[in-house]
Amino acid sequence: MTRRRLFLAVAIAAVLGAGLGCGQDPLEQGLAAQKAKKHEQAVELLGRAVQKSPQNPEAWRARALSLIALERRPEALSNLSTGLEQNPKNIPLMMAQGKVLGELERQGEAIAVFTEVLALDPKNAEAYKERGENLIQEGEVDKAKADIAQAVSLAPTDPWAHFKLGMVEFALNRPEAAVEAFSAAIRLAPDSPLFYFSRGQMYLRHLNRPDQARADFQQGCALGHPLCCQELEGMTGGGQKTPAPGK
Repeated sequence: MTRRRLFLAVAIAAVLGAGLGCGQDPLEQGLAAQKAKKHEQAVELLGRAVQKSPQNPEAWRARALSLIALERRPEALSNLSTGLEQNPKNIPLMMAQGKVLGELERQGEAIAVFTEVLALDPKNAEAYKERGENLIQEGEVDKAKADIAQAVSLAPTDPWAHFKLGMVEFALNRPEAAVEAFSAAIRLAPDSPLFYFSRGQMYLRHLNRPDQARADFQQGCALGHPLCCQELEGMTGGGQKTPAPGK
């Protein structure tokens, strides 16, 4: 190949490559960056995506998730509010909005959002679960139990619904019922060490069953939960007490 032909081939390849790059969808690029945990890049790319297609709720939600990963929750909330202006009553955006409000300790607003979701989708187990958790934070434990029990009814194979039911039972000073709920969570997700820690706490501190507590802490410690390991040390002497379940 002559130098002239070689130069033309390289130039054409460069032009084609640039053209392909320019033609890539910023949403696809942003989602790829997000998957690679390059969240700063994802925020920029997904910002382009929402400018290009403001009525695409997936782009708004994905951008919010990257902002949350960067601990920029107020920006994520603003992003979701704008997304909902463009996509009213979009349930995934509303769910994300409610979760961010809860994380910002704006429980009343979060409860209102999840209530609106449930008006649109009465069988949304995740909305019941999230509203229930926010109700716990507001001290409305009976209402929280009703919500989370409904979540368990709608999603009986969701281990976190059972776990949160256990936390409500604990808040209601019902340790036996809490153990039953934590046991259901363990049956569904036997590799989740937090569930063993929480049930072990019930056995040790509220039901006076140290042998069962030790077995749970051993399992949780083997799965890598540091507080389970601390409890085991405490049961053999010299350890310190750990917080209540979920703390």
